[in-house]
Amino acid sequence: MAKKAAKKTATKAATKKKTAKAKTTKATTKKAKAKEADGDEAAVKKKVKKKTKRKSRAKKDEDVRQRVYWGVYNHAMKLVFKFAFNQKKAAQKKAKELSPEGKPPHFIQKLKEAIEDEA
Repeated sequence: MAKKAAKKTATKAATKKKTAKAKTTKATTKKAKAKEADGDEAAVKKKVKKKTKRKSRAKKDEDVRQRVYWGVYNHAMKLVFKFAFNQKKAAQKKAKELSPEGKPPHFIQKLKEAIEDEA
């Protein structure tokens, strides 16, 4: 008998919790519906009047003038000699002189340097 009484009180407590939850959800939905009805126009205006962020106007970088050279590099990518761009053959010849058999090879590669204006 004690078990039956315990079950009844447990089920009563559970039903009370369910009804309390149902009441609160009903109340919140009613409030939400009332706000939507009253604030429909206001909500629409708020959506329309949202501020749009202005794009930042980044300053354009000025073009830097550059001059191209031929650079003779060693195996550690260190610049050994620098030749004018129209002297490619001389740069290739120097790279061959610096890299005999048995030693790491030297090679040529384009090198760009900025020109400073003297104005």
